[in-house]
Amino acid sequence: MSAVPTLDPPRLLADAVALARSAAIDEASTEIGPDAAVESVGEHLESRLESDNTLTHFFAARHAGYRGWRWAVTLACAGEGEPVTVSEVVLLPGPDALVAPTWVPWNERVRPGDLGVGDLLPTDPDDDRLVPAHLASDDPAVEEVAVEIGLGRTRVLSREGRLDAAQRWQDGPHGPSAPMAKAAPGTCGTCAFFVPLAGSLRAGFGVCANEYSPADGKVVSVEFGCGAHSDVVVEGGSPVHVSALVYDDGVDLEPAGS
Repeated sequence: MSAVPTLDPPRLLADAVALARSAAIDEASTEIGPDAAVESVGEHLESRLESDNTLTHFFAARHAGYRGWRWAVTLACAGEGEPVTVSEVVLLPGPDALVAPTWVPWNERVRPGDLGVGDLLPTDPDDDRLVPAHLASDDPAVEEVAVEIGLGRTRVLSREGRLDAAQRWQDGPHGPSAPMAKAAPGTCGTCAFFVPLAGSLRAGFGVCANEYSPADGKVVSVEFGCGAHSDVVVEGGSPVHVSALVYDDGVDLEPAGS
């Protein structure tokens, strides 16, 4: 048994280990039955003083899947000459217990691609990617449509929102580091099928309009490229393979009919 805190609890509470164990067994028996309950309450681990008249005894839990958990039984005594009573019995995780990961709100668990048909994903009112349309957005294209207040969009992309999108697209599957881009004969910025975006993103990104490209209808970096570039030229030639002529000077040929 580990050391009791420096403030000595009443002797009756400290010595009532058997009572605490019995209470833990009774509690466990409601879930797993009396026979298994006896085995589920392990050795006494420590006692902890809660107040002058209450003390908690801890016992190792022997439940399968509850490694490191402890039975905590809180006892109380109203005063000298009064009986010791059980106040609470609960199963608690110890310092080395296996516990479930910290709960994360659903809106923080959503990842790109999770949204399905019929799903709704509201934006946070304080989303730093968006600003009210009437505020200066640091984007000339947005400033031109500031008169949309009350008639058009209520919020537009903030500078941070545009930078986040630009970095994501640049690092994504249609950016310059993609294997297809490295093998392409040219970049999207020089392709006739490249439709530039508007505003400050125009210089770096556009949409592919080539139905034969794997990036058709997707945002692509000006540095991306594929084999369907508009300037691709394939050298013409016969589609039929012609074997090379072979001359064998090591054989004496005789004229026919000799």
